[in-house]
Amino acid sequence: FPACTGLLDKGDGLFVKMLFGQLDSIDHDALLSGHNLCAIGDGTPGKWELFQFRDAELVQPDTYVLRNRLRGQLGTEAQQLNPWPPGSYVVRLDGTPQQIALTEAQRGQARHYRIGPADRALDDPAYQHAVIAFDGIGLRPYAPVHLRMKKQGGDRQYSWIRRTRVGGDRWDTPEVPLGEESESYLVRILQNDGSVREEIVTEPEWIYTALAQSQDNLGVEFEFQVAQISASFGPGVFATLTQAT
Repeated sequence: FPACTGLLDKGDGLFVKMLFGQLDSIDHDALLSGHNLCAIGDGTPGKWELFQFRDAELVQPDTYVLRNRLRGQLGTEAQQLNPWPPGSYVVRLDGTPQQIALTEAQRGQARHYRIGPADRALDDPAYQHAVIAFDGIGLRPYAPVHLRMKKQGGDRQYSWIRRTRVGGDRWDTPEVPLGEESESYLVRILQNDGSVREEIVTEPEWIYTALAQSQDNLGVEFEFQVAQISASFGPGVFATLTQAT
């Protein structure tokens, strides 16, 4: 089931049957250093969540229960399904899989791939053929965090903190590197009737004026959403703050 990012997921154990290889427990420091990183997904290019686990218990031959997990790692919190169904794929990211090199012009284009054991010829029967178009989600900005709202008269002032895909693990700098050509965000107000107000801002704050609220004829409840914009990808993952009038 989905779980909060940044906190240990102490929910029910995840049962994983390995086709080959083994899984080992690690200590807490190793977990926070990025070890035992795995991907769970449905096998399609875009639906994978990265997670880590601390404890692996062998309960049957080749079958482990993984506990004390860190979920939605490396910006994949939006990929958590509700829940990941039995039969999902789990891949241990031990450094063996390599990133496919794609130029900017090749993003979104259907390309032909031969997939199989690297030590066999490409025409070996073990190889499979697939036509896949990759969106380049490695360029997608992470969702902002720490959304806040405070009222100033009839206005609503929203603020947030951006994240970064590049160099974001430092603790000795005032904020993380921008990682984009320029700083901009897409903010929007989404109502239950489907109506949307959208604006682009260049700093991590936005004022929803009393006049704009009146023009939008707000219902009892609405959502404030914000996503960082990348010149290469466009708007990234939206963070949401549910509001009441």
